[in-house]
Amino acid sequence: MRKIREVLRLKLDLKLSDHQVGQSVGLARSTVQDYVIRAKQAGLTWPLPPDLDDHQLEQQLFKQQDQAAQRAVHIPDWAALDRELRRKGVTRQLLWEEYRRQHPDGWQYATFNEHYRHWKAASGLTMRQTHRAGEKLFVDYAGLIVPITDPKTGKVSAGQVFVATLGASNYTYAEVTRTQSVPDWIASHVRALAFFGGVPDIIVPDNLKAGVHHASRYEPELNRTYQEFAQHYDVAIIPTRVRKPKDKALVEVHVQIVERRILAPLRDRVLFSVSEANALIWALVEALNQQPFQKRPGSRRSEFEALDRPLLRPLPIQPFEIAEWKQAVVGLDYHVVVLGHAYSVPHLHARTRVDVRLTPQLIEIYRAGQRIAVHHRVSEEHGRTMRHTTLAERL
Repeated sequence: MRKIREVLRLKLDLKLSDHQVGQSVGLARSTVQDYVIRAKQAGLTWPLPPDLDDHQLEQQLFKQQDQAAQRAVHIPDWAALDRELRRKGVTRQLLWEEYRRQHPDGWQYATFNEHYRHWKAASGLTMRQTHRAGEKLFVDYAGLIVPITDPKTGKVSAGQVFVATLGASNYTYAEVTRTQSVPDWIASHVRALAFFGGVPDIIVPDNLKAGVHHASRYEPELNRTYQEFAQHYDVAIIPTRVRKPKDKALVEVHVQIVERRILAPLRDRVLFSVSEANALIWALVEALNQQPFQKRPGSRRSEFEALDRPLLRPLPIQPFEIAEWKQAVVGLDYHVVVLGHAYSVPHLHARTRVDVRLTPQLIEIYRAGQRIAVHHRVSEEHGRTMRHTTLAERL
């Protein structure tokens, strides 16, 4: 049900095409279309009711599977219909009337139009190399590293360089982190969005392990923390496809620019901390963004102000808090053991499988997509926290 909820968010809230939604969640376009049609037939809108759990959502979406709505309906030849519409005086209304005369049990006009729009959006789409303002942010790590020397031991570690570039203006952000782990990957995104001062419609990452579990050509699967980050910022994540160079051409060009214009000048510097490295990198990033273009007027900064900034959506009030997810089974004593400590849940959930969300401050326990208990996180092992708070109590 998590994928269905994400499909509805991306489609009904962000208004993405079926192709883009399918890329983001790892589903075929036909499956995306089916979920959206079922949601509309069930009268569901976004956001979904907060008390609608996974079982209830499934019932509403699929309860009519055996009913008349499931009967075979003749599907028009959309390509032929589209060609007819190019003829002078031909309208969809006329074509629908002809369709119903041939197939009296066919779709009503509204449903006919909806299916035609789905076909139109899904047919012949490719990722263009001209990008709409405020639409896409491309993110990746540079191939070069920044050596960080421990001032006490002299040990050198490899600082990783995160690069984010807006598609329309080429306005760029870069920073150093210690690793490419999920927490560092997500934290870099949070700081990049703060730097840009807003949120694009789509973030396009490479298929690296921190953000994507399974990197297939068409259906990469996002890890849960990355998906939660996307929901917090109400942004779509559409990873690049494996062995599709043009999907990632823009960010790779800017990774090269960062390597040549920012990292190369620092090659002989001995840096003793990530913060020291970032202070130097951010100054060079600012210079890069301010530098005039060679073959046309303006700069990355001026194009950002004119193109991307006005169309970026506002940042949420609070930045995303990175969380870790674990699966667990509730014991007969209606407790869940997390990192050696037992946390209680309402007794009716005993012996059920739950998802546990860990933040630095809280332990949140979910079943079927609904939060059933929340605790303050404690470090004590082999202890018990009996008093849980339910979502209703917190509201």
